[in-house]
Amino acid sequence: MPATPAPPFSLAGRTALVTGASTGLGKAMARCLVLAGARVAMNFANNVVRAEAAHAEITAMGGSAALFRADVTDEQQVDSMFTAIEQSLGPVDIVVVNATPAQPLKPIEEYDWAFYQQMLDFFVKSPYLLARRALPGMRARRHGRLVNITSEVFHLGVAPFSAYVAAKGGQTGWSRSMCHELAPHGITVNMIAPGWIPVERHENDPQADKDTYLATVPMGRWGKPDEVGWAAVYLASDEAAFVTGQTIAVNGGKTCW
Repeated sequence: MPATPAPPFSLAGRTALVTGASTGLGKAMARCLVLAGARVAMNFANNVVRAEAAHAEITAMGGSAALFRADVTDEQQVDSMFTAIEQSLGPVDIVVVNATPAQPLKPIEEYDWAFYQQMLDFFVKSPYLLARRALPGMRARRHGRLVNITSEVFHLGVAPFSAYVAAKGGQTGWSRSMCHELAPHGITVNMIAPGWIPVERHENDPQADKDTYLATVPMGRWGKPDEVGWAAVYLASDEAAFVTGQTIAVNGGKTCW
């Protein structure tokens, strides 16, 4: 009898790292990856209580997940985190780059270079550090998935938001170049560009701002965090093995390209 094929989009046997996984879209992606069968390394940097609560919520579903604390803009901490994940969960097959700092909207006169540098550290340096550490194993196995969480703001040129938009543009360019570099090794590099999808950090946003944004969404509704999570599952799956260098916009049709 032939072996029973794995169900579509199954990540059984794979290990995924999600940075910034203790809240918001990161937690949703970690949850969906666990539901798809992956062993998930949930990275966080600061809030231990919040991270433990997110971990408890996800493991209560019966999946395999573990917490790993690290500043993903720090090379030594990234290296130590990978070593710990490899020892605990196994080699990392999937890296979802999601961690982000605060994102205030300010005119350029109110930014300083230190803030610009923080954006670049999270959205250019962090993907670089994570990929460089993951790639030797991925190349050896001739399999790997890098998923960068970018944003619709780069394509829309949102203002006053120059530091964040510029850094997301850098992350997008880096991803496009890396997809060509890594394709011969069986490693894909893709992006998810969410729209404004309300999560915990949006609870106190002005209702007028929410109403204005929602009026521009063709689908006429808010996106759900798990809709970003399932996009990550697809890009991490074997079914997406021939998809690389692409951006999936999860924003109800607000941007099309």
